[in-house]
Amino acid sequence: MNRKVKTARLSIISNTTLILLKLLVGVISGSVSIISEAIHSTIDLVAAIIAFFAVRLSNIPPDEGHPYGHDKVENISGVIEAILIFTAAVIIIIEAIKKLIAKEPVELLGLGVLVMFISAVINIIVSRMLYKVAREEDSIALEADALHLKLDVYTSLGVGLGLFFIWITGCNYLDPIIAIIVALFIIREAYLLTLNAFKPLMDVQLSDKDISVIKTEISEYQTAYFDFHEIRTRKAGKIKHIDFHLTMPQNMTVKEAHDICDEIEKNIEKGLKNTKVLIHIEPCIHNCEMCDKGGSGLECKALTLLHTGLQFRH
Repeated sequence: MNRKVKTARLSIISNTTLILLKLLVGVISGSVSIISEAIHSTIDLVAAIIAFFAVRLSNIPPDEGHPYGHDKVENISGVIEAILIFTAAVIIIIEAIKKLIAKEPVELLGLGVLVMFISAVINIIVSRMLYKVAREEDSIALEADALHLKLDVYTSLGVGLGLFFIWITGCNYLDPIIAIIVALFIIREAYLLTLNAFKPLMDVQLSDKDISVIKTEISEYQTAYFDFHEIRTRKAGKIKHIDFHLTMPQNMTVKEAHDICDEIEKNIEKGLKNTKVLIHIEPCIHNCEMCDKGGSGLECKALTLLHTGLQFRH
């Protein structure tokens, strides 16, 4: 089984366990903050299931109906997960306000504190595993799932500390207030996740850092003079798509041009993982005497090098 799929499955198992535990303690104790955490974990479970199927689908090779592959399904799943997080936050706020108005007491506070800290420890372990695989595989779906669990760590600790203070002070109104604070924190993180997942769906260019790497790798090719321009980049899932125009001496053979393009592609792939490069070749536009006289590709390249002094047009 694929590494990403195995990691996503682990998230499903851990979330299911924590939901059952939180719901049981939340209903028994009457704590809206614990119940809100159970709702949060339920959303995490749905997100984990979405991530599980997303990483499976994204690994399907290109086919006739999807010649560019299925990688963008991870970005779609990230947006869906962000919407689910927003939904969970709204539900938590509504339930907390109801609890604040009703002024119902919270019971079994010690058990609630224990459950929250157990939840935090489990989610710390699982989220770190998810983040590790997400970074190594450049998976937005696993990154979104890891973010869910990271949020659960913070919210579980917050709820646990809140219940502890209620236990000490007897101020039951702290329970719904803590739940609302948790919800506001969730909304902020959901907004950031939405931006991260949605941008690739609009074919936004790669980061300035990535583009700098691309230009550097092209420029460092020193076996012949060439000019590159009209660089375009986008990202689908973990795949970085790069295309640009490359000017070469007009008398260069197809094989020579092809070999140079292959070497440039390899250089880019060394600098950036998971890239697909498309190069459009154009004939030399400089006043190249050897080209006009029918000289060989290598002679044309050497003369062009002298004429231009390695000046690149971006």
